[in-house]
Amino acid sequence: MGLFNRIGTLLKANINDLVSKAEDPEKILNQLILDMKEQLIEAKKQVAVAIADEKRLKKQLDNELHMAREWEKKAMMAVRAGRDDLAREALQRKTEHDKLASEFQAHWEAQKAASDKLRDSLRQLNNKIEEAKRRKNLLIARQKRAEAQKTIQETMSGLNDTSAFDTFDRMSQKIEQMEAEAEASAELAEGMSGDNLASKFEDLEVDHGADEALMALKAKMGMGQQAEQKFEFEEKQEKKQSVPAGRGTWDTEDF
Repeated sequence: MGLFNRIGTLLKANINDLVSKAEDPEKILNQLILDMKEQLIEAKKQVAVAIADEKRLKKQLDNELHMAREWEKKAMMAVRAGRDDLAREALQRKTEHDKLASEFQAHWEAQKAASDKLRDSLRQLNNKIEEAKRRKNLLIARQKRAEAQKTIQETMSGLNDTSAFDTFDRMSQKIEQMEAEAEASAELAEGMSGDNLASKFEDLEVDHGADEALMALKAKMGMGQQAEQKFEFEEKQEKKQSVPAGRGTWDTEDF
């Protein structure tokens, strides 16, 4: 093989490879359907012409048959009138029209057979186009499903790569370190804020507020100062009753 032949073969191979990669099944299938529809339109035109020729031949056949019958009637009329000479001429004309009718009959039958065959071919072509449309939709659906599956597989393959998860773990550790440093800085700032005098006063205010809330609750429940004195008196009476007889121990607060 010569150098130029090898170069030509290489160029053809590269071009075929590029064409194969550039082929989009959906676009190609749609174009095929368009081509088939154009062929169907041309086929319909041809069938229409064939049908028109068939009808024209049929009219000519009918006309020749009609003329043959008319000359036969005229021959019969001439016979009744005793004009055999005219009858002979009329029969000759009838024979001519019969001969033409026979020829038109043969042409018409042949044309009708061709037209019927073209009609059948046209129906078959139309059925094939409809089937191609259905197959096209099915093939395009399969193509879309295959593309989606391929995309999902590629995405899953990318997720299976541990480098992405390693990066997530490293970022998580970095954020945890930043949070720990922030907490340490806050503790150091609190420890270096002096004698915390302000915080002590804040605690005192909280305790005072709690005492006031308790007193308000007791007042609401009728447990004011009188209730507290009654409670103290009842407590002293219980203590007196608990002292054994003969001991004679008295609380100075009883007098």
